Amino acid sequence: MRKFRTTAAREGLLRQVRRQRLKYITVLPSLVTILNGVCGFAAIVFASKGEGMSRPLNTSYFALSAYIILLAMVADMLDGRLARMSQSTSSFGGQLDSLCDVISFGLAPAFLMLKVMESKLGGIEGLNPMLESFLLRFIWLTAAVFVSCAAIRLARFNVENEEDESAHMSFMGLPTPAAAGVIASLVIFQQETSAEFAASGFNAQYPYANVLIYTLPFLAVWSAILMVSRIRYPHIVNQFIRGKKPFAYLIRALLFLCLIVWSKHAALLLIFMGFAVSGFAKWLYLKAAKKPVPAPAMEQSL
Repeated sequence: MRKFRTTAAREGLLRQVRRQRLKYITVLPSLVTILNGVCGFAAIVFASKGEGMSRPLNTSYFALSAYIILLAMVADMLDGRLARMSQSTSSFGGQLDSLCDVISFGLAPAFLMLKVMESKLGGIEGLNPMLESFLLRFIWLTAAVFVSCAAIRLARFNVENEEDESAHMSFMGLPTPAAAGVIASLVIFQQETSAEFAASGFNAQYPYANVLIYTLPFLAVWSAILMVSRIRYPHIVNQFIRGKKPFAYLIRALLFLCLIVWSKHAALLLIFMGFAVSGFAKWLYLKAAKKPVPAPAMEQSL
């Protein structure tokens, strides 16, 4: 009887909590979070325009869409930082952040990959109609897998996340912004490199830039699997930048800056691909060497 009363009281308390209305929110972090979602929507809009050129910015719509996804990443980093600086983290902010991330780092990169590959397949002369139909279905499937895994990754984060920032030193699975960055950086590299070749008098369909773009569906599936995996990825800011670090860390940072100055397109591709491969390679090494996997640490963000 006592157990029944305790259960009934608990259920009544839960119903009362559910009925409570949200009275207060933090405006600035929420606005930055919404900016993240708006960037994702804008990226979808520009990707839908196809392989045309944005004259004011002198870049292709595909590249512009990818750049906007990167802008969404900046907003995603800022909103959490602003909330923690103002000591105003809340469940509402976390849920809003996840909803916007589904748009910016799930739907937008998947749609961008879909439109880029459709454009490339449409430009192949003499392609067998049956083969083209099969390839289009495969690309649609990979895009759906990417979106689904991004949603699962974000939902898992909402369930497992804890707000103690002192323990946030790693990610469980590839973060959704990093997975989106793999797709966006490859699109930027291909589009901008082709434009540079064309401006220099080379054929815009120069082989190696276009060979890379055909790996997009496979990279999308690989990134999707890494997102829902239990492979740990380091939090770059907390582990390598924040606080006092050895002098070698400064040298590495300078090398990264030099790479960005030399070629921002290649730098973006190497940074995102390198980050995605690093956790996977470390996991393979530990498995092959039969060494114990490092103890879990809480996630910082999505």
